Formats: sequence, C-alpha cells, structure tokens
Amino acid sequence: MLFRSAKADATHKAYCDKELGETLAKKNDKQAQIDKLSTAFDTKSARAAQLKDEVALLQKALAELAKSQAELTSIRTEEKTSYDQNKPEMESGLHAVKLALTMLREYYSQDAAHSKAQGGATSIIGLLEVVESDFARTLAEMSATEASAQAAYDQVTKENEIERAAKERAVEYKTKEGKQLDVAVLEAKSDREGVQAELAAILDYNKHLMEMCVEKAETYSERSARRGAEIARSEEHTSELQSLAGSR
Repeated sequence: MLFRSAKADATHKAYCDKELGETLAKKNDKQAQIDKLSTAFDTKSARAAQLKDEVALLQKALAELAKSQAELTSIRTEEKTSYDQNKPEMESGLHAVKLALTMLREYYSQDAAHSKAQGGATSIIGLLEVVESDFARTLAEMSATEASAQAAYDQVTKENEIERAAKERAVEYKTKEGKQLDVAVLEAKSDREGVQAELAAILDYNKHLMEMCVEKAETYSERSARRGAEIARSEEHTSELQSLAGSR
C-alpha cells in the first residue's frame, strides 16, 4: 500500500512538473506577444498623432498661402486698373501735344509774316517739346513699371502654385498614412486585448496548478514524516518484544 501511494505521489509530481513547466512557457510566450503588440501600438499611435499635427500645420500654411495670394492678386488688380485708366489719358495728352507742335511748325513755316514771329513761336514750340518729352517719359515709365509689376506677380504666383501643389500632395499622403495607422492601431489594440485574455486564462490555470500541486506536495511531506514516525515506533515496539522474549 505504501508503494502504491508513493507511486501515485510520483505520478502526481511528474504531472505537476510538466503542467507547471508548459504553463510557464505559455505565460512567457504570451507576455512576449503583449510586449511586442504594446510596442507596435505605442509606436503607431505616436506616428499617427505626429502625422495629424503635421497635416494641421500644412493646412494652416495652405490657408496662409491662399490669403497671401489673394492679397497679392488684389493689389495687382488695383495696379492694373489704375494703369489701364491712366495710360489712355497719357497717350491722349501726348497725342495732343504732338498735334499742337505739328500745327505750330506748319503755321510758322508758311510765309514771311509768320516768319517774323518765329522768335516767339520758337519759345512756345520749345515749351511744348519739353511737355512732349515729359509725357513720353512718363508713359514709358508707366509701361515699364506695369510690365515689371506683372512679371513679379506672375513669378510669385507661379512659386505659390508650386508650393501649394506640394503641400496639398503632402496633406494627401500624410492623411492617407494616418488613416492606415489608425486602423493598424485599432488592430494592435484588439490583438493585444485578445492575447491579454489568453494570458489571464493561463494565469488562472497556473494558480489552480499551484494550489493543487503545492497542497499535494505538503500532504506528501506530512505523510512521509508520519510514515517515518510509524516505522520508528514499529521498530521500537519490535525491539522491545524481542528484548522481552530474550529475557524469558
């Protein structure tokens, strides 16, 4: 009977060692999976948040760029309107002066009587020639200024368009990546929760094993001690009987 009990205890111990070892391996494996998923969750969450901040900054920059372009266009429109209004007036004035000069020159060159008044005419013609020169110079400066302003506007507008297109592409790509990361974050969270549930089940089973195996080990120890005491008492009783038999 003692042999059968010892064999049963040995079988139980082997079972406990096997189950506890396998449970520990499973627990370590699940914890490693959780750590890996947590790292992925944290990394992807941080990147997704960073992308949202970058998109917000890009959208703010696009709004500012659009405002700047609108202001630039408004100024250019006002300049162009002013030029379109003033140019015909300057051209009309210049034409009038040219016409007056032509008429005066023809008038004073027709006969001798007019030639006597040539001195006064010369001063008038000279004055008109100065006016003509001023009109021509002012008109040339106006045209040059308009051409320069238009060229500068076209250049800045082209640069703004290139910058706008680049920022819009960046917003598109970062928004797309952010959405993909949001999905990946949810998947990592769901996967981690699933593994955590599996780990919780393993820990519950491990707790059950520990209670069962530790309790059994204590019972075996106590039983072994009790058996040792019983054997000692039996040997002592046998010795006493033998001693009594020898004395007779």
